[in-house]
Amino acid sequence: MPTFSQKFQTLDLDRPLDVAATASSQTVERILAQGRARTLNDFAALLSPAAEAYLEPLCRLSQQITQKHFGKTMRMFAPLYLSNECVNVCKYCGFSRHNDIPRITLDLDTMEAEARILHKQGFRSILLVAGEHPKYVSNGYVEECVRRLSKFFPSIALELGPLESERYQPLVAAGCEALLVYQETYDEETYRALHTAGPKKHFHWRMDTPERAYDAGFRRLGIGALFGLHDWHKEALALASHAEHLLQVCWKAQLNVSMPRMRPAKGEFEQVEFLKDHHFVQLITALRIFLPHVGITLSTREPATLRDGLAPIGITTMSAGSSTEPGGYSSFDESTFQQTRKQEGEQFHIADERSPKEVAAVLARLGYEPVWKDFDQSLIQA
Repeated sequence: MPTFSQKFQTLDLDRPLDVAATASSQTVERILAQGRARTLNDFAALLSPAAEAYLEPLCRLSQQITQKHFGKTMRMFAPLYLSNECVNVCKYCGFSRHNDIPRITLDLDTMEAEARILHKQGFRSILLVAGEHPKYVSNGYVEECVRRLSKFFPSIALELGPLESERYQPLVAAGCEALLVYQETYDEETYRALHTAGPKKHFHWRMDTPERAYDAGFRRLGIGALFGLHDWHKEALALASHAEHLLQVCWKAQLNVSMPRMRPAKGEFEQVEFLKDHHFVQLITALRIFLPHVGITLSTREPATLRDGLAPIGITTMSAGSSTEPGGYSSFDESTFQQTRKQEGEQFHIADERSPKEVAAVLARLGYEPVWKDFDQSLIQA
């Protein structure tokens, strides 16, 4: 079977884009009545201006589908930034090598101390994040991080520069179960204009990373687009197509999708096409109605009030209390959960600054159970 990058080169999104612009209210009502978006054109119709008038019934249907397949639960995780050193030039990213920020790579003991802070807060699912730099990928550093953390974090995910399948295998063997890689933008021309130096320039190589990760043995995969780089309708259609492909070829893995929106970061990048709040809600409900079994992740990029409103309508995974700077968790005051210093080396500034405890309490008031642990390596050991 062809990889998604091969399929993408012949993927014609013109018809779905036309549907997203011109779909009628009758089409939206038909999809609501059947309870599913069965095709990419159906999904496109739910992104249309006509669908905006049906936002409330879309939210109700999205909530029903989510509760049917995921229950009233919310998987909780926290990102742990290992390094902000990066060889790429990405015009929108705070870690871009042309930005003047303090460069930090945590030593193993500091990394573990940061992780133990998150463990104390209740987290048992952790996402290890790093800029793309060969020195800590090739020397076994990430593998040793995973090995150390697997003793007290049952679920470990990675978000770092793409690798070949054989280079992922030691990370899986060390105890890592998930890989996240965001395409950033699915528009190739925009992608090349934004990624001007470094290995991240390779558009198609990045696109096929989830399939290489699946071949290496990862049991969870995460994909996404960064909204604010290109037309949001086109990004949404490409993301949905990518997810649909992965459900077919990586069928043993659990798939999550993310729709992060641009946040303030070091540099002078101006976003091109911002995804407004009501369109963000529309996109989340459309994805849920089209992809009922796929997890949807919501990060602390979004403000607290919006996250509280979005949680019941289709979200299955949330981060909380996040820091996007290596070593950032040790700078929080434990009693007030306020930062004691400015984080000059952060990738971007978060919007929801509440503590994990506060976020969990809100979820409980909404009738949802925060799930801190939903996996253990013993479940898959022979």
